[in-house]
Amino acid sequence: MARHPMMSFIRLTAPAGVVAAVLIGIAPHAFAACASPAEFGRWLQGFKKEAVAQGISPQTVSYALDGLSYDPATIAKDRGQGVFAQSFLQFSGRMVSSNRLQVGGALLKKYSDTFRRIEQQYGVPGPVLVAFWGLETDFGKVMGNMETMRSLATLSFDCRRPEEFQEQLIYALRVIERGDLTPAQMRGPAHGEVGQFQFQPKNYYEFGVDFDGDGRIDLVKSAPDSLASAANYLQSKGWRANQPWLEQVRVPADLPWDQADVTIKKPRSFWAQHGVSYLNGKPIPADDLPSGLVLPMGRNGPAFLAYPNFDIYLDWNQSLVYTTTAAYYATRLAGGPPLNRGNAPTESLGLAETKEIQQRLAKLGLDVGKIDGVVGAASRQAIRTMQVKYGLPADGYPSAELLSRLRGGG
Repeated sequence: MARHPMMSFIRLTAPAGVVAAVLIGIAPHAFAACASPAEFGRWLQGFKKEAVAQGISPQTVSYALDGLSYDPATIAKDRGQGVFAQSFLQFSGRMVSSNRLQVGGALLKKYSDTFRRIEQQYGVPGPVLVAFWGLETDFGKVMGNMETMRSLATLSFDCRRPEEFQEQLIYALRVIERGDLTPAQMRGPAHGEVGQFQFQPKNYYEFGVDFDGDGRIDLVKSAPDSLASAANYLQSKGWRANQPWLEQVRVPADLPWDQADVTIKKPRSFWAQHGVSYLNGKPIPADDLPSGLVLPMGRNGPAFLAYPNFDIYLDWNQSLVYTTTAAYYATRLAGGPPLNRGNAPTESLGLAETKEIQQRLAKLGLDVGKIDGVVGAASRQAIRTMQVKYGLPADGYPSAELLSRLRGGG
């Protein structure tokens, strides 16, 4: 979830190892000078006083923070965070495997009563939750093993984003004081995410649910608590019960490609009028349901209609590759068809080439957002602008042809 409760994806950490293999390391930048680790102990004493001032009991503060030391491994992971470099077809091919479909289907049956109760209370269907569960932690099997309190304290002392992590550290203390977890039970990736859905402490505290009725909220060992808490979060962001989130479609060769983006919503009748159909050739309904045409590999690749519920996916995680994969996985678990790869072979530029496109667009005065090889909403709009100028189909996808034109300067 953005700053994922979950952190943004490209996340500051991979989902507890599940996605770590698809990150490309970035050489450390010249970060601002930070205080010496030797000052950590004095800083921690000051933070303890601040935590008490914010209402945490002295007993909890002492229990959770006494004896903590600065963790160089946390800083190394923070400095070495990478950029997500796989295309949608590569990532979805890995993550929506036949094994993960089988395991996900088995879990839907195993917890069928739990999912029924969750959907009645929060409106979120089981396949949506199981897909996130699988992508985040491989269904609770890979949650990370770093000491959460030590990691959060180290990042709170660090000079890069201290306010952000100090807030999370305060909420981690509240989770402990509420009796949900002990400090020893709070383990995960380097940036403080905890549990089967990788909630950050603030979201753990605010959206955690005791769904198994044992008197505490355990998002580490309790599947019912974890699933219901994820549903509670999604509902809080506006999830619409009994509404679709993503559907695969076929697109004709000629479309107003400049309207094809998750950020551009049209009545479904707009796409029906332009010849968009379901994979089996059946026309899509010509109704007023808001929908955006998502082309994660450009006009020749897979195509999806994304509905308002898909915006909740983007709140969970800002990466279009991740969210489209998670939403597609959920459709498969709900009985939807296998992936249609599109109308023609698709190309996928490397990280360096995509960054070059962003750099050249920025030099032309276009807003591309961060120049990092990740094509977000700003980069897609800038790409469309130049595609229109060059007379190319304006699908917002970085292509070798666009790069060639940009290099040629015309």
